[in-house]
Amino acid sequence: MLPIRTRPSLTAAEIAALGLSLAHLGAGPQSATARRALRHLFDDMEAPTDVIATTLATLTSPLDPATARRARTAAGAITARLVVRLHYADGRGDVTIREVEPVTCLVHRDHWYLVAWCRLRQGVRAFRFDRVLAVEATEIPARPHRAERFLPFQPRPKTLSRN
Repeated sequence: MLPIRTRPSLTAAEIAALGLSLAHLGAGPQSATARRALRHLFDDMEAPTDVIATTLATLTSPLDPATARRARTAAGAITARLVVRLHYADGRGDVTIREVEPVTCLVHRDHWYLVAWCRLRQGVRAFRFDRVLAVEATEIPARPHRAERFLPFQPRPKTLSRN
């Protein structure tokens, strides 16, 4: 008989990486088992129920094929530490082309995001995958960035005001 193990404690970035991998599985034979395992990771989390439910639904739903292709290109660039060129439509529908240094992918409630250092804006940005029109791989090396320093939905420490 195998020993019983306790559930591992994973970071938000690790859970997002698992979720992105599941999104790529689509409806494959392992996907139901993998999604069930991900749901178990959420069982013991202390967070508002609606946030957990929405995030879990997003993490465990397959991405549409076009979005999944864009996400795979971005994920490959994260691993290879390469810059990608995004064609991105903002909330108003304005399209920009940006070279970004991808850092991580994450889910916030009901949307997948690519978190990246934007060379145009000179700062970290979160790009909703459903607004990314195209992702072009480049051979331009990206600087290494630690994912936990670039999570855009985390509370920021308050800065001291100057009088």
